[in-house]
Parts: sequence; structure tokens; C-alpha cells
Amino acid sequence: MIIVLKANATKKQVDHVVEKIKALGLKAMVSRGVERTIIGVIGPEDALRVQPLEVFPGVEKVLPVLKPYKLVSREFKPEGSVIDVGGVKIGGKGLVLMAGPCSVEGRQMLMTTAKAVKQAGAQVLRGGAFKPRTSPYSFQGLGEEGLKYLRDVGQATGMKVVTELMDVRHIALVEKYADIVQIGARNMQNFELLKEAGQSQKPVLLKRGLSATITEFLLAAEYIVSQGNFNVILCERGIRSFEEQTRFTLDLAAVPVIKKLSHLPIIVDPSHGTGLWDYVEPMAKAAVAAGADGLMIEVHPNPETALSDGPQSLLPERFAGLVREVRKVAKSVGRTL
Repeated sequence: MIIVLKANATKKQVDHVVEKIKALGLKAMVSRGVERTIIGVIGPEDALRVQPLEVFPGVEKVLPVLKPYKLVSREFKPEGSVIDVGGVKIGGKGLVLMAGPCSVEGRQMLMTTAKAVKQAGAQVLRGGAFKPRTSPYSFQGLGEEGLKYLRDVGQATGMKVVTELMDVRHIALVEKYADIVQIGARNMQNFELLKEAGQSQKPVLLKRGLSATITEFLLAAEYIVSQGNFNVILCERGIRSFEEQTRFTLDLAAVPVIKKLSHLPIIVDPSHGTGLWDYVEPMAKAAVAAGADGLMIEVHPNPETALSDGPQSLLPERFAGLVREVRKVAKSVGRTL
């Protein structure tokens, strides 16, 4: 259920409604929009029947939210959310580029890549310090050493850092070094991890699961937001299908669908979505045309020696070419990069 307050509602009136909701054993989530303040009510709504909130000063109307995801829906917040990561804004008119290697393999390699992608136009450095791999014998990441490299290189180049959180035991460690905490596709329905991320003060990048429906994807985001962290960025990264010519099937239809259903920004990862470097640029351009708020691209100075995902990694010069082409598409659809 959502409570829409009048445009001239005072802070005292808002606080009064919140207190009444809490007194009923329910949770109140306040969203202050451009024109209206809206309060989302979480919990058994039967309790509201004994307390008609429509009569409270400052309340304009009380509406049921029919969708299973409440706080991430457009019903709760009609205008799109913009996530501000230390001045890098995700959502709105501008596009954000996140780029870097799949895995952090060493400081020098990371620095070389970061300088190249920053020069090309990337604002956020991506790289995995903890790597979820299908095989237990594959490279698993450098752990805290990799996190330190990310932080050092991010600060040296003036870039924000996004890296994956895999274990609730590592959340304080990842928060120490990262600007954005990523929840990967394989952990999209790790509900305890989602709840912990929801209590974080850092923005969360949530990737769609390999076989997740859009509703399941949005419900995973709801787990995070319901804990109080509204700074969630969604990421479409491809889903499993019967097709074998690409690593996954990049579901670009998810972008306009999610834009219609949710106020959260959504970016696209065409590197994982295709699995092959020569498909990354066309799908990146298509993602921007579809309405994505940004891109996450894997870049490596020498993909032949990459410890993970070499076949889908772009050389720095190819990434620079991709950015030039994406800028043309962005301009044609009224976006800036």
C-alpha cells in the first residue's frame, strides 16, 4: 500500500503518519519526489483497516499496490530514480560507462586498463576481486589484494569503483574499498546477501539471474530496497536460452519493460550477454537505443592472457571505438555521454 501526501504536506504531518504506521507494527518507507512525498507501507495491510489513514492531516489518498514488488514499482515512485555515486549520476538524461577487466590480475594491468577506459569516456572502473566461477579449479580472484588495487587505481585515475560481493562475511571488506557493491547473477536470489546489501550505505548494482524472470528480478531488488537502501541499479546481462551461438541471450526487451514497471535505473552488460567481443559493440549500441541508462563493458589490454572471460573482452582501442559509436546513438535518442 502507498500513501500519497498532499503537495503542501508539512514535515510534522509526514512524521505523524509514519509514527502511526509504526505503531500498527508496520514499516514505513518514505520517498520524497519532485512534486509529492509518498509513504510505502510494508507488512500485513489488514492492520490498516482499524486505522483509516485517509483522515490524517496531509494525506491526499491511500492506494493499494497490486504488483508483488512494492517499493521498486512506478506506483510507489512515478519518476525515475537517479543514483548519485559521488558525482557520477546513474539514471536521468546522462549515460554512465563502467569498464575494466573481468578479474583484477595485478596492479599494473589494472592501471593500464583504467587509464585507457577513462580516456575513452568511462566513469566507473569495474573489476572482480572475488570471482564466482563455474569450475572450482578456475581463477577465483585475488581477494582483498585485488580490492586494494581497485581502490588505489580508482583514486589515481579519478574513477569510481564497482566490484562484486559474493559472501555476507565479506560485506564490510568490500564496502571499505568499493563505491558500488555488485550482486552478481548467480547471487540474485541469495536472499540473505540481498538483505545485508539492503543495510549497506553503498549503492548496489544488481545483475539479473541467468534464468530469472523480470518479476523475479524486481523482487530481488525489492529485498534490498525493503531494508532501507534505495540506491539500487539494475543490470541486464543476458539469460539462458536454447541458443548456442552466444554465451547468453541478451534480453534487451527487458530494458523498456523495466522502465515501465520500475523507477530504478537499468544498465546493460553486453560482454556477458554475448560472450564474444565482436558482438559487444552492436549490442551496446542497441542497448542505448532501447533506453538503457548505461553500459558495463569488459576491457583487457591482452585478452589472450586474461585469467577469465578473455573471449568477450575488448582491447582498449576497440573500447574507444565503441564509445565513439555509442555517443552517436545516444545523441539520436536524446541522451548524453
